[in-house]
Amino acid sequence: MDTKLLDILVCPLCKGELQHNQAERELVCKPCKLAFPIRDGIPVMLEDEARPLTAEETR
Repeated sequence: MDTKLLDILVCPLCKGELQHNQAERELVCKPCKLAFPIRDGIPVMLEDEARPLTAEETR
């Protein structure tokens, strides 16, 4: 994923910073406890497509 894109993307819900989880191919918003998938190098920034983080992942 393009690092320039990572610098400008924010959570669509809270507008907070996202963390790139390369292993899972996701962008993670810890305050919202959601992980947005990256498919074919394109982040899918839709709440309906995000998966909830587990309690362990939010630490």
